[in-house]
Amino acid sequence: MAMLADLVELVIGVDTHKHTHTAAVVTAATGAVVEQATVPATPAGYRQLLQLAGQQPGQRVWAIESTGGYGAGLTRFLSANHEQVVELDRPKRTARRHGAKSDPIDATRAAREALGRDRLAQPRAAGQRAALAVRLAARRSAVQATTDAQRQLHALVVAAPETFRGRLHNLTTVRLVSTCARLRQRSDWDPELAATAASLHALARRIQLLEAEIADHTRAITTLVRTWRPELLTRCGGARSWPPLCCVPGPILAAARSARAGCRSGPRGVGRRKRPRSSLRRRTRRGFR
Repeated sequence: MAMLADLVELVIGVDTHKHTHTAAVVTAATGAVVEQATVPATPAGYRQLLQLAGQQPGQRVWAIESTGGYGAGLTRFLSANHEQVVELDRPKRTARRHGAKSDPIDATRAAREALGRDRLAQPRAAGQRAALAVRLAARRSAVQATTDAQRQLHALVVAAPETFRGRLHNLTTVRLVSTCARLRQRSDWDPELAATAASLHALARRIQLLEAEIADHTRAITTLVRTWRPELLTRCGGARSWPPLCCVPGPILAAARSARAGCRSGPRGVGRRKRPRSSLRRRTRRGFR
């Protein structure tokens, strides 16, 4: 594969931050820095960088750190202006601690690293893929928050006064959440009982709200996948909703893996035929004879 230095005359390395971006224009032939600038991370700043790059003749490419994070706005702007963009990962802390640390140095390092690599990553695609990634991130966060709240709810029940513990400790999670969500304060309770009831009620309501949020994200994800990549739904046995159990938390990647493994829209051990226990015992006994 051809090196980047054989294809372009200039590489513009960009060190991205939340409020500012620093760019360094580097010649591909020598690696020398010819221009540097720090601009605000706004559309006006993006135009300044494009004008800066246009002052140097020759074919150019932009090497941007964090194109899906702080550099997302600049990446979209450059793509809309038909500029070639490649993505670089941020250097490790150990590498950045050698010598002085500054944004111009990091921008120059990004450009020179792009020149030294034979494989360069492309920025994430926009449109439906980006929409799906946003929904998946939000859903994953809601699932984690729900799990944490359920654990806290069970832990409170274990340590709760007997007034609550006797009624709640044998309930399933679903029944426990619905029961605690209906708890109301009573005037004859002591401070511990009142605080426990308020905490159980708050946690249960939080779980219900998070479950509603998860359901909303799931419906939106299902619609996106049916529109964009409907074959992913059929790979897991024709799952009616997305993501199916076998594809959490990374539905697209897990769908491809499960398709190769012959998944039947269930997590490991679910949806697979199990050997009858009697048959298993007979085979075990035969093995010992």
